[in-house]
Amino acid sequence: MKLLPQRGAATRADVRVIHQVAAWCLGYPDAELFGRLDLMRAALAESPGDDAVRLLQRFLDAASTTDPTGLAQHYTDVFDLSRKQTLYLSYWSAGDTRRRGAVLGEFKRLYRDSGLLVNLHGELPDYLPIVLEFAALADPARGGKALADSRSAIELIRFALVDVGSPYADVLAAVCATLPGDSPPDRASALATASPSPSVETVGLEPYDSRLLPILTGREAFR
Repeated sequence: MKLLPQRGAATRADVRVIHQVAAWCLGYPDAELFGRLDLMRAALAESPGDDAVRLLQRFLDAASTTDPTGLAQHYTDVFDLSRKQTLYLSYWSAGDTRRRGAVLGEFKRLYRDSGLLVNLHGELPDYLPIVLEFAALADPARGGKALADSRSAIELIRFALVDVGSPYADVLAAVCATLPGDSPPDRASALATASPSPSVETVGLEPYDSRLLPILTGREAFR
């Protein structure tokens, strides 16, 4: 199973399509997601042979042949009940520390400065499906930078999903294939660029956003 994106893998596909499809795929697998399967397949079919497209198509095939209840339980187990695969990007660079608030503020500023009305759906601004949807809707330079700046976090999530054998690893690999440069060869290399590493700091965090601890469920995104 090839899960390591290579330089230039997503050259023919419209990266905005890839980012939007990936955003939907990473939302909670409810009836709306399953109702979009044909739409997503049709959009991806316009770029056959592209590595990122192939990875997303493989996830869609897995989702369509999996019992919806089972996929929903897997999503909950992987993303809602464990920080090891959390989709909140700031956790990977700042952990639950004072600095995390600053990182979240940077995402809010990015959205505000873009001129787009970004609906957070009650989520934190660094929630990966929201960042992906922003990248799909914003101008390529602004949207691409938001993801490229979070490269180490996205790669670490990908490695974590590979470790648990999750089909969602294909979605993260597809996103990584749209980013400039090669993916890191191993987790240590990815972690080295995510400074400081995720940690927990509960002293001196008053006032703090109560949503930061614990990690929120992502199932309400994009409903």
